[in-house]
Amino acid sequence: MTIPNSPFTIHHSQFIRPDIVGMEPYTPIVPFEVLSRQLGFAPEEIVKLDANENPYGPSPKALAAMQDGRYYHIYPDPAATELREAISGYVGVPAERLVVGMGADELIDLVLRVVLAPQDKVLDCPPSFGMYPFSTYVNLGQYVTVNRTADFGLDVAGIEAAVASHPPTKLLFLCSPNNPSGNLISDDDLRRLLQLPVLVVLDEAYIEFAQVQGATSHIGWTADYDNLCVLRTFSKLAGLAGLRVGYGAFPTWLVPHLMKIKQPYNVNVAANLAAQGALQDVAWLEEHVALLVQEREAMTAALAEFDFLRPFPSQSNFVLCEVVGRSAKELKLRLQSEYGVLVRHYSNELLNNYIRITAGRPQDTARLLAALRSEK
Repeated sequence: MTIPNSPFTIHHSQFIRPDIVGMEPYTPIVPFEVLSRQLGFAPEEIVKLDANENPYGPSPKALAAMQDGRYYHIYPDPAATELREAISGYVGVPAERLVVGMGADELIDLVLRVVLAPQDKVLDCPPSFGMYPFSTYVNLGQYVTVNRTADFGLDVAGIEAAVASHPPTKLLFLCSPNNPSGNLISDDDLRRLLQLPVLVVLDEAYIEFAQVQGATSHIGWTADYDNLCVLRTFSKLAGLAGLRVGYGAFPTWLVPHLMKIKQPYNVNVAANLAAQGALQDVAWLEEHVALLVQEREAMTAALAEFDFLRPFPSQSNFVLCEVVGRSAKELKLRLQSEYGVLVRHYSNELLNNYIRITAGRPQDTARLLAALRSEK
């Protein structure tokens, strides 16, 4: 790099952290508008089952709230006061222990920024959500893993041993239902892990889809455990993924520090209004969650009939499938290019030859199954 009229020569590398240079980027899903141009399918012809989005979109009251908004020219409330009060009424947690973010992803980053000093350890249990290692590395943490068991359960004893052998371990990420496997953490396991000297961040982005008996959010536990944070989102429940609005319940000692370092206007006016509108339409939300759960169960049963797929039970809005006897990547590409059906594929050490399929509408499942039958 040269600077006009300067005697200095500057190298790009001196400005970039060495760990960032060597860091693997997070791989986001390609928008279907872009894929529609690449694949030759009109956007409305594409069946998008690759990113766990809610195909029913925002509720009527959420859309009306955005349409009726009057203050788009004014910066939003930095504290998201009205939204936090609405969330408080929905989840039963005092508003002063809630923080709202630009999606739960921002809250993951904020917690790490507050808690981590360089080289502090963060413990994760893969396969799980890719933002945990991503945000750990960005925030100069050391990423420590305790792999899940063959059925994607937690190795609780292994986690306890890892905390003891990797000081200082500051934080433990848990996802329930887990992405991408769809299984839940048990109350007993969570209680046991909360006895560890770490901050536990429990990501419940998909908890509304957990319909087995006794499956409820643990957000109320934050009143009893001073080392528990619980994250939730409007992306899946309320069909607001494109607006990026999530929230979390945190210990009282942590909230002021999160509010101190967050961007002051992190949740935009439209997202704020839409989320408030959604919470005025809970019956509509619950009706459409029930439709997606019904479709998830029907899809799981149908997928089990294909000899090249092994679906796993899920309590989320997606189903993980092992692909047997053929390439998961090639199957994904065939579904995409030939039929306009998008699914997520995994081919790595922990998920070697898997696909993950989002639960959609009945017509989406029909398109998926027709495409899979053509590939038999």
